[in-house]
This record gives sequence, C-alpha cells and structure tokens, in this order.
Amino acid sequence: MLEARRESWPIRGSFRIARGSKERAEVVVVTARRGTPGSDTAGRSSDAVGRGEAVPYVRYGESVDGVIAAIRGLDVRGLDRRSLGERLPPGAARAAVDCALLELEAREAGKNAWEVLGVPPPRPVATMRTISVDSPEEVGRAALALAADLPEGPLKLKLAGDALDLDRVAAVRRAAPSAWLLVDPNEAWTVDRLRRDGPALAALGVSMIEQPVPAAADDGLRGLTIPGLTIVADEAVHTRADLDRCADRYGAINVKIDKAGGVTEALALCREARERGLGVMVGCMVCTSLAIAPAFLLTGEAEVFDLDGALLLEEDRPGGGIVRGGLLGPPTLWG
Repeated sequence: MLEARRESWPIRGSFRIARGSKERAEVVVVTARRGTPGSDTAGRSSDAVGRGEAVPYVRYGESVDGVIAAIRGLDVRGLDRRSLGERLPPGAARAAVDCALLELEAREAGKNAWEVLGVPPPRPVATMRTISVDSPEEVGRAALALAADLPEGPLKLKLAGDALDLDRVAAVRRAAPSAWLLVDPNEAWTVDRLRRDGPALAALGVSMIEQPVPAAADDGLRGLTIPGLTIVADEAVHTRADLDRCADRYGAINVKIDKAGGVTEALALCREARERGLGVMVGCMVCTSLAIAPAFLLTGEAEVFDLDGALLLEEDRPGGGIVRGGLLGPPTLWG
C-alpha cells in the first residue's frame, strides 16, 4: 500500500536562481507498507513502513498534484524497486516511491538501507554550501559568513546570466579566498559566453561550472575545453540513457535522485558515469533530510557533494544531518 501527501517547508529567506525564486520547498512524501499490519504471512515484519520524499520540478514538467496523482494511480500488485521502473518514468514520483520501497525492504529484512543496496555505510561529507543569486555585495557577504566556519570549504554560487555574473564570482573569491568554488548559471549562459568568460572564471579559481547552457542547446559544448574548468551536466542528465550524448559535452555529471527516479537508478548512473571517465557530483533539490538521507548512499561513488538542501530550510525534520567541523553527517531519520 502506498500513501502520498504534500508538505510545505519554509526556506530561510528565499532561494534564487536564474529561472526564479521560491520561499517554500513543496515536497511529496510517500509511505509504503505491505497490506495491513499483521497480515503478512511470508515471515516479514508486516508492521514495517518505508518513506520517501521528492521535489516536483516545474523545469521538468512536474507539479505536486501531478506527482501525487501518478503515485496514487500506480498498480501496487507485486510492486518492488525492480518492477517500479516499468510502471513509472524517471522523475519525482518514481524517486519518492523508490526510496520508500528501499527503506521498507531494509526494515523487513532487519538491515540498513546501505546493506540492502550493497554500498558502504554513509559517512560525513564536505558538502557545498549554496549562495543564491543576489547582488555582488550580498553574495560576498554570504561567502564571508560561510567561510568563517570552514575557510577552505566548498561553495556553490548561483549565477543570473546577466552582466554582473563575473562581479559576483569576484566578490565571492575576495570574501573566501581559500574556498573551493563551483558556479551554476542554471542554463542562463550561451556557448559564446562560456567561451568568452570561462577563462576568467578559471582565473578566479572556479573549479566547475554547472549546466552553463540550456540542455537542449548544448551541441556547442562538444569538444569545448577550458583549462582548469570542468563543465558539469545537470539538467542535461537524468538517467543512464543520457550518458551517450553527455560524454563529449561534459566532464562531470550531477546525479540527483529526483531526476533519476530513485536511488536505485541514481546508483547505477553514478557507476556507469565513472566507468565512462566522467566525474560524479551527488546533488539534491531544496528539500528536507528525508530526501537527503538516501542521497548519502551515493557518496561512495562521487567526488563532489551538493547536499545542503535541508540546510536551506528554516527548520528540518528531527534526525536530519548535522554539520560538525565543516562536514555534514548522514541523517539518521531514514534507512
């Protein structure tokens, strides 16, 4: 049995990217269980419950109502993580269900989710801290505050696609001279601008630029190299089916459970990307730690981590990840 519901979580301030801004994280939470309590005759714990969370994204044609409708319309007879891929396409609906089924499977077996998935136990990671689009002065102030806790910690700066983008980067670099830095225009640049301004980014110590151009117009990235700057696919890669077209355009990919349709496909995507020589970043939406916890199961397959989605909220769920010594610990509320 599956249940799906909507939840709304206030964001601290607002979250601004090139496409717009939002003040709340609208999430879908799924609860999975086998039949009714006490009805299981297969020797499994029939009281076990699994949970999953995902964030519907308008950029991918999703809505909260649409995701909930897809989940409620799902045929649950014989449903497990392996058959789920045949019943729902990749995206937020499948992601929430997949994570719920994984936790349910683990609880029925009396194991941890990482044991069921066959990965190492989650470990604390140095996650990027995201700085939203703002004036150069404001992003500089934000970087200064973040660098006070961990001067060499990784930062992610959202860009607007306007004439002030390089000024924003320069302001962050002045405020956090030792920080590892990624910038993300969210498809707001053009290939010509990347050719022109990419070397300036590298000179400012930017290590990665995430999805600089629209995913549907990235042919110009084929064969493009900018010394010192790795181009990362985000909107251009959802599942393993996208790797062929990404291989000669990007040097790394951002793997998100919400895009891939669950941790099952996301793990396979990480592994195949690495086999092809692509770098792997594990990312997230603005969400609670119920969605961050499954992403920690992917960290052993990645080099870069963008898992601060719950840190952007005014308040997280109990058992969420805690930052200590600049490292984000795996949430304890799931798995």
